[in-house]
Amino acid sequence: MIASLDGIVAAVSADSVVVEVGGVGYRVFAAPAVVAAAEPGRRLKLHTHHLVREDVQALYGFRTVEELGFFGLLLTVGGVGPKVALAILGSRPVAELQLAILAGDEAALTSISGVGKRLAGRIILELREKVAAAGTAAALPGAARGAGGPTEGDVVAALQALGYTLAEAREAGRAAAAAGPGASLEDRVKAALRAISGGAA
Repeated sequence: MIASLDGIVAAVSADSVVVEVGGVGYRVFAAPAVVAAAEPGRRLKLHTHHLVREDVQALYGFRTVEELGFFGLLLTVGGVGPKVALAILGSRPVAELQLAILAGDEAALTSISGVGKRLAGRIILELREKVAAAGTAAALPGAARGAGGPTEGDVVAALQALGYTLAEAREAGRAAAAAGPGASLEDRVKAALRAISGGAA
């Protein structure tokens, strides 16, 4: 299993890059933003998803662990293959996608090429609880300590469970206060995700 690559860009095509590591060139499929930023002769580090099937082996590359984790989550949805998952990830930041799923925002998903209304509904149906559970499960011990409701620490733990770094989670956790004093953990996590995505609703 190839988990990451750190090497020199040998070639760039429309949907992939070739990264040379130790004399071996690996073709890595990636979102348009990653491909556009790659320059032959320059160093590139990518977190990779190594897809192995009977008829094909392929590498998919991502700039962050959050993108990699969300790609894997998208692939668990029936009807979402690697190509569609890459299109979804390339459409907007992961925080915005998570927020759209939590909010049940089909329009945000159907605006992406290759995602129709039926598939958008399936993505929301199958991933909404997973995205929410990943955050709330990590924060349950803290949230259960008292009747004061979720704390900033609970929000930080929830965001880390969703794949964000401690620094990112702490910064966004402070912004979660915008959800109001009586807000639930899910509402606070939504507020934090809005902050991470730059304030998008």
